[in-house]
This record gives sequence, structure tokens and C-alpha cells, in this order.
Amino acid sequence: MKLKITLILCCCAVLLSAQEKPSQQWLDRKFSMFIHFGLYSVYGGVYEGVPVRRGYSEQIQSFAGIFSDWYGNTANEFNPVKWNPDSIVSLAKQAGMGSIVLTSKHHDGFCMYHSAYTDYNIVDATPYGRDLMKELAEACERGGIAFGVYFSLIDWHFPQAYPISSHNADPLTPEHYAFNLKQVEEIMTHYGPLSEIWFDMGSLTPEQSKGLYELVNRLQPQCMISGRLGNDYVDFSVMADNEYPDYQIGVPWQTAASMFDETWGYRSWQERGEVQPKVREKIESLIKVIGRGGNFLLNIGPKGDGSVVEFEQQVLLHIGDWVKANSEAIYGARANPFHQTFAWGDITTKEDRLFAFVENIPESGKIELSGFNGKVKGVTQLSSGDQLPYTQSKGVLVIDLSTVSSGEDIPVLKIMFEDGYTIIPPSIVANGILTSRNATSLFGHSSLNYYAGYKSVIGYDWILYSRKSSVSPQITFTENERGREVELEIDGKKQTCTLEADASENVKLPKDRVKWGNLYRKPGRGVFGNVEEEGIQVVDVHAAGSRWMAVDNFRYGESHTEPVIPRASVVFLQEIESTHAQTVAVKIESGNAVYILLNGEYITAHFSPDRIKQQEETVLLPLKKGRNQLVIKYYNGFEKQFSYGITPLDEWTVYTRKLSPVNLERINDHRISIRSADSSSNVSPLRLNNISMICR
Repeated sequence: MKLKITLILCCCAVLLSAQEKPSQQWLDRKFSMFIHFGLYSVYGGVYEGVPVRRGYSEQIQSFAGIFSDWYGNTANEFNPVKWNPDSIVSLAKQAGMGSIVLTSKHHDGFCMYHSAYTDYNIVDATPYGRDLMKELAEACERGGIAFGVYFSLIDWHFPQAYPISSHNADPLTPEHYAFNLKQVEEIMTHYGPLSEIWFDMGSLTPEQSKGLYELVNRLQPQCMISGRLGNDYVDFSVMADNEYPDYQIGVPWQTAASMFDETWGYRSWQERGEVQPKVREKIESLIKVIGRGGNFLLNIGPKGDGSVVEFEQQVLLHIGDWVKANSEAIYGARANPFHQTFAWGDITTKEDRLFAFVENIPESGKIELSGFNGKVKGVTQLSSGDQLPYTQSKGVLVIDLSTVSSGEDIPVLKIMFEDGYTIIPPSIVANGILTSRNATSLFGHSSLNYYAGYKSVIGYDWILYSRKSSVSPQITFTENERGREVELEIDGKKQTCTLEADASENVKLPKDRVKWGNLYRKPGRGVFGNVEEEGIQVVDVHAAGSRWMAVDNFRYGESHTEPVIPRASVVFLQEIESTHAQTVAVKIESGNAVYILLNGEYITAHFSPDRIKQQEETVLLPLKKGRNQLVIKYYNGFEKQFSYGITPLDEWTVYTRKLSPVNLERINDHRISIRSADSSSNVSPLRLNNISMICR
């Protein structure tokens, strides 16, 4: 326990030292250019005259099975004479992008800069003979945009690193880690101020992640560090490739997107289609990201000669036209305050204005917006400035789109108010009983490595209706939460407390009110955070193509173990019949990580950097009357076998902690939030799903 506490305190100290991050400029940038350019670009996705159709083209060495010396000899042919850094910067600016992130070194280990620690770099190994990355950094400075780098944590060329694998989530040997430290240090000290360093892949120990984080933070305190460094050492979270979350994220974050899902590096035989559909696709992707408050990093993959693929150039230029016309709704804008999208599109906000991105114009030619208080004084089409007809009655704004200028990919409407606006909370608690189920969850994105990335609840927020002048909060919790430090905020007044019991009560489940029915299982897919059943209220286990298999004679209440390879998972679906709407308890045993849903809704998910081999927890389940489905994804990150178990509980203990009275503001709707005060990172899972609170 002392070791665990020490690690947590060290992590907190490191993260708190990064006081200069994130900068407002980074948060407001919204749209940037990613460039996958390297030795693999020479191949263009083709090996020995045959298109390599498996995997990303920037990983052709692995997917085509090219011998390391044969692949390395390709450096003799790498001469990107058509590369023009100033033209690249100009293209990024015309596209409306505020920064460029270049692959300094990808998995193949080839450096696009002049490394002092290997001659496997563009200066020493190629006829080009120039430091391409330095010239791009200088061009960015001349052009007035930010510069960042991608750095692969795995290296297929370094002789003392793990060899090529099927998954790229390999550990780092001590020698390889030391090599990475030296290369990151030279990048941090020789290429000017960097906006971010985009670490990728590998499966580092917490100590290795901490060491790299400290190094970057010491040398460039404003350089943002991507969450793929692992073990929750993170300045900005990175979603999975081409992933667009539909939930609100409470930390700086970014989605990286390729022009085509199939590849990031240049692919000569890629079927590109028409420019305009791709333009609209990527504008929609940009809207999805900024609508949730993130930054969008869109990739290009230059050819081996350094030229930009004309298709990609045209797509960026057309996007730039749209971005320029609608920049007010993009740069510096905040996320959709309604916490939901609409059938017609999405929203951003800035100061006292709303911006509606109309992606689908209804047949009626009108869109509706409700859920806010405030008198509208005007609606315009942002790109043209034309006034649009509208009516506002009984809390509903109806905007007539019949005069919207045609020819724009996605029209953006600017909604202005006479004296600002407020959002009507989607849920208001009137009885004073606050739970994780009637809260608005705030999410982070925790990541031990690429495959162990998942959305993590980092806070709960409520709106409490009360006409009292003060409340006396009382928190109820289970054994799981005992000893935790939490921060409670009511109407802006914060207090930190330890969840120590003032009282306890044994809860007994009445007989014959719950029936544990059929149990099914299937192999899991993808990264830990990918759970196909999330959002599906009723899963049809008998549907065509279903992989669900019935589990007969399962021994509830016992611990089970079975062999499993790392990065594999098993998903269980437990049917539960309940005679009433009621809360029941179940003890869940798991290995490294577990992701739990009830009737498609997120209950909890966690994956500890401590790489715990076996753990158990009590989970309170708010059952509805009738049929319920409990889905549990058990994930194994590192072991050769994993543990699991399901134990329905007939009896469990709840504890109560009374807090000091809090004076309320002279309003009826009061904002209440709870956060962790002892988490090691701002993306670490809250794990307070069992708590409830009485505020009366």
C-alpha cells in the first residue's frame, strides 16, 4: 500500500508541475495538419509490384514481411526533391489549420531529422541529405503556425528493441527506453518550441511513461504530451484512430483522422473517388470533434518524392474555403452546451452566441431549437451574413432555411441574443437524492497504451432544485469507496472530505424479487474501450451472426481462471429478471480491467496502471422492473491467464458520512459536482459509481 501511495503522489507531483499547459492557443486551435511521411512513402503501398492490401501502408515493412536490411536499403532511393516546406505550411494555412505535426520517427525507426544516435536518418542515409524536419519547423515559424512532432515509442530498426509484432503494443527494453530518452531530448532541444509531441504505440511501464513525461515537461514546459504515452501521463487525450466520441469530455483532447480509414502513409493504388464527397465527410468529422470540444488533426501522406497527393491537396483547399467562411464558429469556440446533437446537426458556442451546423436540412426547410432561455435578436447565415427568418414562441426557436445560400457544403447559422442565454438543464433533481444515475457524467479518456484506451468517468454533475437557504449533504457509499478523498462543490463552494463512515447499515435483498437468468459469453473485440453493446438497451443474443454462446452450469460466487493471451477479452451477458424497480448488488471479480454496462448504459470502467492481476468490487445495479441485461467486458492486458467471477449478493453494507452545512445561493437551481481528490491523473476513472448523496 505504501508503494502504491508513493506512486500516486509522484504522478500527481509530475502532472501538477505542468502549470503552463494547456495554453489557450492550443485549446482554441481546433484544426491541424498531421503528416505521415517517411521511408515507407517510397513504396506507396506496393511491394515487388503487388499492392499490399493488409494493414496501413506506413507499416508496409511489417505487413509485407520485408527483411530489415532490404527495407533499410530503400533509404538509398529516398530523395524527396519535390518536398517544399513553405508550400506545406501554405497549404495548411489555406486549409484553416493552426499547426502541423510531422512523423519524426515512425515504427520503422527511420528518422526524418538528423539524429545523433543513429545514422538511420534522412541526412546520413539518403541522397536527400538534409534535415527535413528542421526545415519544416523553420517554415512553420516563418508562416506563423505551430509545429509539433509524432514519435513512435516502438522501433523496428533498433537492435535491442522488441522485434516486429502483430500488435505494436510491445514493452520497451531498458536499452530501447534509454535510446528513446536520448532521441526525445534532442528533438526537444534542437527544433524550436514544439506545440505537442504525439507519442504512439508501445506498452510502457509507469516508470517509463513518467520518465518521458518529466523529460519533455522539463525541456519544453508548454509542449503538450499525448495520452498515448501511456499510464495516464497525459496533457491531451487521443481518441482511437478516426474515432468520434458522442459524449462530453472534460479534458483537452484530440481526434487524429486519416484521409482514408485504410491508411495514413501514401498509397499509390488508393481508390480516392470524387473530391467533393470527401470534403463533406471531413467537414462533418471536424464538426463532430469541435462539437464535443476537441481538436481535429487531419492527415496527409506525401509521395516518396515529397509531393502532396493532388486529391488530398484539393480536399484541404475546399475545406479551407468552408472554414474561412465559418471561422467564427470554429476557432476558440466551446463545445455544444446542450450535451446532445440534433437530427439536423450540431452546435458550438462563443460568448453570447450559438452556432448551428446544419448538416441535414429537413423536408420542411425549417429547424427547431429548444432547451434554452433567452430572447433571440437575430439569425444569420455565417458565410454570407444574410438574415434568416425565424420565430420564437413558448421556448422553441424555429428557423426558416428557405433563403439559405446554396452551394455551401454545410451552412452554419449564427444565433444572437438580446441579453445572453442559459441552457435549461436536461435533468433537475427535485427530491434531494443525487446518484450516479441521475447525474450528468463528465468523461476523460484514460489510456495505459493504445489497446487499453477507454472513456473514463472523471466526475458527476447535478442540478438540484431547492428553495432552501442551506443544505446538509450526506454521502452514502459502499466498502469500495471507503477511505477515498473526494471534492464536493455546491454553488461554487468547495470542500474536500474523506469517505469515512459516521454510520453504517446492512441492506438485505427481499427473497424472490430477483431472478438471475441465462448467462452468455463471447470473445471481445478491439481496444478495451470498444464495447459493442454500449447504447443498446436490449441485446438480441440470438440474432443472425451473433457470437454469443450460452454458458451452462456457471458457478456463481466462485473465482474462475482461464488461459488468455495479452490484449484479449471476454464479454459476458447476464440476464436478470426483477419484480420491481430496485437496486441490487453484485460482486464482480476481474483481472487487469473491467467495463460494465446495465441495459446498455455505462456503469463503470477501469484499468489500473498498477496492472493488478486480480481484483474484486461491489457494484450496485439500479434494475428496472422486468428484464435487465448486465454486460461485463473482462480484459487482459498483460497476463497469461485472467480471473473472473460473478457473485449476486443477498446482503451488503452501506456507509454514511455527514458533511458540514452549505449555504445556498438565492436561486432555485443549484449546481453540484463531485470529483476525485486522490486520483493520480485528470483522466483516471472516478470509481464512485456506488455513491449517492442526500442534499436537503
